[in-house]
Amino acid sequence: MLAMRPDCERCGADLPAEAPGAFICSMECTFCAPCADTLDDRCPNCGGELMDRPTRAKALLAKYPASIQRKHEA
Repeated sequence: MLAMRPDCERCGADLPAEAPGAFICSMECTFCAPCADTLDDRCPNCGGELMDRPTRAKALLAKYPASIQRKHEA
């Protein structure tokens, strides 16, 4: 199950689990759409391809909550 990280690792933008617009690599590094575009869909951490992250249905968030651990360092 994906961790569904709550923010972009590059700019800190909020990325709710139930909303589209997040991109992840196979290591689950997470970026917003504008940052993924700027990075040419390549993860700066591992070099992996950034792909659209699926959304998690709101009905499942109570049973399978998204991560609250933010990765962006202000």
